[in-house]
Amino acid sequence: MKSRIALAALATVLTQVPFHSPFAAEALTPAAAVRAPAVTIAAAQKREVIESISLSGTLVARDEVLVGPEIEGLRIIELLAEEGDRVKKGDVLARLSRDQLDAQLAQSDAGLARADAAIAQTKSQIDQAQANQTWTAQDLERAQLLLKQGSSTQAQVDQKSNAASAARAQLQSSRDAQRVAEADKANLQAQRRELMVRIGRTEVRAPADGVVSRRSAKVGAMAAGAAEPMFRIIANGAVELEAEIPEARMSAVRVGLSAKVTLASGAVVPARVRLLSPEIDRTTRLGRVRVALDDNSGALVGSFARGSIELRRATSVMAPTSAVFYADGKPHVQLVQDNVVKTRPVEIGVTSGSLIEIRSGLDENMKVVSRAGAFLRDGDAVAPVAETP
Repeated sequence: MKSRIALAALATVLTQVPFHSPFAAEALTPAAAVRAPAVTIAAAQKREVIESISLSGTLVARDEVLVGPEIEGLRIIELLAEEGDRVKKGDVLARLSRDQLDAQLAQSDAGLARADAAIAQTKSQIDQAQANQTWTAQDLERAQLLLKQGSSTQAQVDQKSNAASAARAQLQSSRDAQRVAEADKANLQAQRRELMVRIGRTEVRAPADGVVSRRSAKVGAMAAGAAEPMFRIIANGAVELEAEIPEARMSAVRVGLSAKVTLASGAVVPARVRLLSPEIDRTTRLGRVRVALDDNSGALVGSFARGSIELRRATSVMAPTSAVFYADGKPHVQLVQDNVVKTRPVEIGVTSGSLIEIRSGLDENMKVVSRAGAFLRDGDAVAPVAETP
């Protein structure tokens, strides 16, 4: 009963104190003053920032050389290269049977010998025709002289004139025969050269330096150029990672940017962007990129690999990711200056672990609330507590 009377008396006293009186707050506030809330703060620091884009794909040959026979219908009799072998341009990879071609070569040589004999014969005929043409011409001159002297008749002159004309025709015929024989020989020589080319093609050679990635040829099989190539060669052993990236990031990637590729074995290989596709897939909205490996040892064509392309490397101000919050769709941080909260808009960049890049709006060593919360407002008094590492 006494406590109720005391409370009623206290309420009466309080209602008599004017609202604007300086004692009003003291009358309404408990004896112990309300303390400012403690918040954890962190100092913004400058650190190296590496902006990158991750990618994954398949290891492929930069340039694949398909090796097939240049002559068909011959049997494979010897294979001189295995998968994984490193070959040089011009190395013999396989040999084909050349028995049939050797027989044709022998026939060609015999034909050339006959052509040489025919040419020699025509030369002999030309010599005889020239001698006969000379004698008949001289005989005609003597007959014409005797006719002027009256010691010969016109019939004799006509006879000798006909003989001289026949000798000239015979000489011309012999010369034509020589040209025909020489043309026949030239034709046989061309056929022999073609035959030698075909014989040379019985040795299947590497058209470029590289590594043999696949061998489909088998001893005893018939060589067929239109079928599966006999060998596949990775030109110069160059291997690349072929991957796809979103179209929104294609504009940030440039040829020549540094990259790293992680092989299936776990080995990390330095690389560089070599090629960007000028086309975006209409279905997936992805663009193709090729990253050339600096070291191809241990890189197996067809295997899966992961990588990253370094887009930018800079020194920027970093703050805890948890310090950034969004208001009106824009990023903000809460600074603590003189134990008072100040909200400031910022421009953010890439995230690195638990830190985020602040491109503008925050300077080095400024103190920010480590974990922004809705209970803090601009102008609130706080008791800052340094974040423990």
